[in-house]
Amino acid sequence: MTPADEFFRAVANVQRRRLLVRMLSHNPEDESKVYTGDRETDEEELATLLIEMQHTHLPLLEEYGFIDWDRQNHEVSKGPEFDEIRPLLEMMVEHQGELPEGWL
Repeated sequence: MTPADEFFRAVANVQRRRLLVRMLSHNPEDESKVYTGDRETDEEELATLLIEMQHTHLPLLEEYGFIDWDRQNHEVSKGPEFDEIRPLLEMMVEHQGELPEGWL
């Protein structure tokens, strides 16, 4: 898989995009704080999102080196390859108004 393939796979899911974009300005300290946008989320939906983060999204982002994930302390920080995806994330933020609704 090429680096470009990894970048696009990493941002293919809205939860991964939102996590990575939030990490531009700070490091989320707790992976359980799943951003669900401006809409209401019930407990069942939130539980599903947490499971997806723990079993799919965080492992994939960690595999690519975009995040470091401390499972024991439930902490996520920028990984050694985060700066490689930074330009793509910054471009998405800069052009957020041109992207489809709900993209970020």
